[in-house]
Amino acid sequence: MIVTRSWLNEFIDLSGVSDEKLYETFNAIGLEVDSMEKIEIDPKVVVGKILSCEKHPDADKLNVCKIDVGSGIRQIVCGAANVVDAEYVAVATIGTVLPGDFEIKHAKLRGVESEGMVCASSELGLPETGKGIMILDESIGELEIGKPFGAYPCIADTIIELELTANRGDCLSIYGVARDLSAALNIEMKPFEYKQEERMKLGIARKMDLHTSGEMDADLRYKLATLQHVHSSFLIKLRLAMVKAEADNPLAEILAYATHTTGVILRMYDCASFCSPEEEKVVVSVEAHAEGIIHVHANGKHISIVGVSQSEESKPTVNSREVLIEASYIHPDLLAEAVVNEKIETDDLYYKTSRGSNSDLGFGLGYLAYLMEHNTEVECYEGSMDVEVEREHEKVLVDADEISDIVGMEIELSKIAVVLQKLGFDVTAMNDHQLATKVPLFRHDIKNIQDIAEEIVRIVGINNIPSKPLVFSEKKRLNETSSRYSAKKDLRNRAVGVGFYENISYVFSEKEVLERYGFETTDEALALANPIAEELNTLRSTLLVNMLQAIKRNVSYSKKSIPLFEIGAVFDAERTQTEKIGFVFAGQAERESVTNAGKPPVIDFASFVGKLGGVIGHFDLVPCTFENGLIHPYQSADIVIDGKVCGFVSKLHPSVQEHYDIPVTFIAEIDFDVLMPKHINAKPISKFQGVYKDLSVVIDKNIRYYEVAKVLNGLDLPLLKESYPVDIYTDEKLGENKSLTIRFFIQSMEKTLEESDIEHVMDAIMRALQENFGAELR
Repeated sequence: MIVTRSWLNEFIDLSGVSDEKLYETFNAIGLEVDSMEKIEIDPKVVVGKILSCEKHPDADKLNVCKIDVGSGIRQIVCGAANVVDAEYVAVATIGTVLPGDFEIKHAKLRGVESEGMVCASSELGLPETGKGIMILDESIGELEIGKPFGAYPCIADTIIELELTANRGDCLSIYGVARDLSAALNIEMKPFEYKQEERMKLGIARKMDLHTSGEMDADLRYKLATLQHVHSSFLIKLRLAMVKAEADNPLAEILAYATHTTGVILRMYDCASFCSPEEEKVVVSVEAHAEGIIHVHANGKHISIVGVSQSEESKPTVNSREVLIEASYIHPDLLAEAVVNEKIETDDLYYKTSRGSNSDLGFGLGYLAYLMEHNTEVECYEGSMDVEVEREHEKVLVDADEISDIVGMEIELSKIAVVLQKLGFDVTAMNDHQLATKVPLFRHDIKNIQDIAEEIVRIVGINNIPSKPLVFSEKKRLNETSSRYSAKKDLRNRAVGVGFYENISYVFSEKEVLERYGFETTDEALALANPIAEELNTLRSTLLVNMLQAIKRNVSYSKKSIPLFEIGAVFDAERTQTEKIGFVFAGQAERESVTNAGKPPVIDFASFVGKLGGVIGHFDLVPCTFENGLIHPYQSADIVIDGKVCGFVSKLHPSVQEHYDIPVTFIAEIDFDVLMPKHINAKPISKFQGVYKDLSVVIDKNIRYYEVAKVLNGLDLPLLKESYPVDIYTDEKLGENKSLTIRFFIQSMEKTLEESDIEHVMDAIMRALQENFGAELR
């Protein structure tokens, strides 16, 4: 984005602001200065008035001019063809040093004396304004003969090129940049006040019809005008050259100047494109082609796409006498997405609309009318034809304390309000520390309190924020989600620690496989409409089927030990989601090494359960109640944690093992919610020594230990802290009985144990075993 100091000065008084201050301010507010050029013109270049212009007697392409330069009348030979049309020009008098150290001296051209040079813009270091010399007019100020040309502020200007980030479309105009400067420098904006004289009292509806179809996404405003003697001023040509804007005729120059000044998207059409041979009325048809794409039609022909492009034949020329003027606004995000999706060709104006244009259509049309009145003989039809879209402005609640925390320094609510108001926000005070703000449409990038804080930092100045030690002012964000994440992370670490590798698979599975092994599948009414693959045609109800596929793939890669785990979502028939953790272990229980002579044992039930305990902690096993085709009928158990059955552990059914062609495999699947850590109250630890005592009894061989454990855990014996089996022995001599050895840990919280205390506990245990199982001492 290129601006000039004098152009900005039309909207904000910069008389007390140096170029150095401007440079610092722009960089401080995030409008990074890419280049800044101060134009300096030798004071010997003055305004001259051409009194006469005659052909050179010996050169067809030269003219001999008598020019009043204030200090006298000079004869100057000029080769520019357009000098015959000029009255006021810039003259480099004798002694002037032009760029490139070119000094103007007395000269004789083809025998005719010449006392100076009539200048083109490029010869003075100004941008190229067209072929030939500069023809001056009072758009640069009152023309005074002999006045140094560089004394005009809009001539000896400062050209500033700004680097804008993609979200700052609001600064793609002189007015937008001036608005940011107003907030940063605390200088009030100059109001633009112009009331167009409606010379033509005929209403626009008498001459124009506007038809719309479809749901409009764009705000549109149309004006109709008749023109005569169109020209553009020298100032318009010069400034357009300074900002590198191209235009091929005076109307295009005026339009480009108004758009660059206001940021409003303005287009102009030759009314002849809209009038049919049958009637002279201008008929404009606006059609919503797709979301964000609005077509303008005339006589059944496509004329333009709002904010995107315009056909060449519809543009006015120097001979156009009646024009239709269009001002438009469309949300940039909506437009940019639609243009990409539709693969539409764009023109130069699309850059501004896709970045965010000014939505104040009245301002844009008013400024254009102001320019046209000063550069053309124009008559406008009364009123306008409008298309308006109901839009929801983004609203952000601004808390002064939160802004201060984010910025890192205390900022008063009144200061925040002033800054936001200068930046174009509507502000309403809620209480002593909060504001309700309505975000203007030209700041479509502002969504939340952090974006507001960024605006405050820009204007306050990051260099004005005092340095402080790093302090986290973030709110406490711990919740169920973070707790689940932390629990999963801990489980993963422990699983890897005991030798498992994490498996990750799709939440989809093959319906036929799930049904084959007795797992539920999604109801037909909730089935996947468009599966990503034929073998992934339903939501999984177990992790294990996908994990067995992973085992099979690893076997094909010649892996001999395959321990895997996975934490993931499963779904029931109603698509209700829960989370489980699954384990599978196939093949060798450990790697081949010297210690096992290169022949490691195959995984068994005991070693697999031990690895599970290393991951999920303490659990109990009871007879299996789960039913599916993967569970072994004789080597399986329910997993019990805190008295609740939460999963199962099993050897893989031999037929499934054979189907997948994999080695001996053990599986387990557990509800993840049961593994979520809970708050556990601390328990006192005894400072007195405890003792271990073993008890060997003979009981019926059909009695399982979990039944014995249930009785032992139900005993009211405060001194009994722990019990577990250490040996089970069967022999022909024992017949239908077995020998069971149980180890007990006995400890007191209050004293050192005496022999009588220990005997009391062991006697109570033996009585319980005798009464419940008919046990006898071995």
